[in-house]
Amino acid sequence: MATETLTLGKALNTGLRRALENDPKVVIMGEDVGKLGGVFRITDGLQKDFGDQRVIDTPLAESGIIGTAVGLAIRGFRPICEIQFDGFVYPAYDQIVSQVAKMHYRSQGKVTIPMVIRIPYGGGIGAVEHHSESPEAYFAHTAGLKVVTCANPQDAYVMIQQAIASDDPIVFLEPKRRYWEKGPVDLDAPLSGAYPLHSARVVRPGTDATVLAYGPMVRTALDAATAAAEDGRELEVVDLRTLSPLDLTAVYESVRRTGRCVVVHEAPGNLGLGSEIAARVTEECFYSLESPVLRVTGFDTPYPASRVEEEYLPDLDRVLDAVDRTFGW
Repeated sequence: MATETLTLGKALNTGLRRALENDPKVVIMGEDVGKLGGVFRITDGLQKDFGDQRVIDTPLAESGIIGTAVGLAIRGFRPICEIQFDGFVYPAYDQIVSQVAKMHYRSQGKVTIPMVIRIPYGGGIGAVEHHSESPEAYFAHTAGLKVVTCANPQDAYVMIQQAIASDDPIVFLEPKRRYWEKGPVDLDAPLSGAYPLHSARVVRPGTDATVLAYGPMVRTALDAATAAAEDGRELEVVDLRTLSPLDLTAVYESVRRTGRCVVVHEAPGNLGLGSEIAARVTEECFYSLESPVLRVTGFDTPYPASRVEEEYLPDLDRVLDAVDRTFGW
């Protein structure tokens, strides 16, 4: 097998390349995705190799990008739309919620919308306003959309290809602060045998408490588990991977073993994914819980200026503090 060490960003680039090679109906469109290769270089080299009819530099108009992609998807193409930064997606929100999410249902299944909306999201890169947001709850709340997020290079490589091959519209969230982190990627692994796209996965087994995370916070949760082990606590870390539909089977199994649960995400806590997960875990695992389900999240404020963003973002200490509190009950 051809296993290489790649950054998460390069893994996405390689996955996009494979999709373009395997299906002539796949097209990529977005601001600066062609000649520049994207602001994070995720589409680097693709326009050069596949031409400007398949890797298309668009005007700075997110609603136009999504609206055009809807038409392409209806006509049998598989468009991949890049939203340059998370905070830029809102001009396209009407298109995504009113058209992308509803066309299949509205047509009684006669029309499919096989498109992927790629969104770099989250903070931690010292960016300015509108460049560090976590809008996942907006999309996970919208019936008709599927929402997934990768946390490591292997998942990035496989999940982007799985999303493109799906006949459902998928919002694909990319943790931008993890673009440069490296890991092994099996480039020869067939998609037919890959881990399912809409399934959570235990990424570190443990016995004392369950920590749930996704996207950029998976690394933070793993770091917290490593630190906790030095104090004799074994934390089980679950990477949710899919935010809509939520896959909580592995979560329930874990919580029933450990009796404690902490949910971690960057987005504000109010009505965030952690709220829904905490409610479901409480309903399903009530008699196994030794303490309430706790959440470690961003604060209920607009994302702060970069010089104080580390005060906003959940970190190892905040996760460990929540774990400690679960043992105080």
